[in-house]
Amino acid sequence: MAAPDTIRNLVSNRKAGFEYHLEDRYEAGIELRGSEVKSLRAGNANLQEAWVRLEKGSAWLVGCHISHYDKANRNNHEPLAERRLLLNAQEIAKLKKAITIKGKTIVPVRIYLKGSWVKIEIAIAVGKKLHDKRATQKDRDAKREVREFR
Repeated sequence: MAAPDTIRNLVSNRKAGFEYHLEDRYEAGIELRGSEVKSLRAGNANLQEAWVRLEKGSAWLVGCHISHYDKANRNNHEPLAERRLLLNAQEIAKLKKAITIKGKTIVPVRIYLKGSWVKIEIAIAVGKKLHDKRATQKDRDAKREVREFR
């Protein structure tokens, strides 16, 4: 069994850092079925089109694709099902207040194991303009060139 403070990344949303300015980050649990956990441990998930919706005092992960687990039989899960995020009421209230500002949304950044628990990191995000994306790409290319010359 893994130590309680051991963190192992399962899936990351690299596109989020390019498309958005990520502000406040939160850690949440995810309500999952057994076949979903096994599929995540195998790395069979995609967060590229995922986002978080707040509804009736709950947070829901929408658009996250977790592939079928091969060894699960008819009890397999739905790949694009909405999954409830486990946050306390104060965190949900902060998120709700933050996204009332125009242009802000909540995006998942990564799914990881913390000990034996599956956790998700979500962030309040503001969409980048085209010139911001170009600047990000320019910085990334400059850092890559510096690394190549070392």
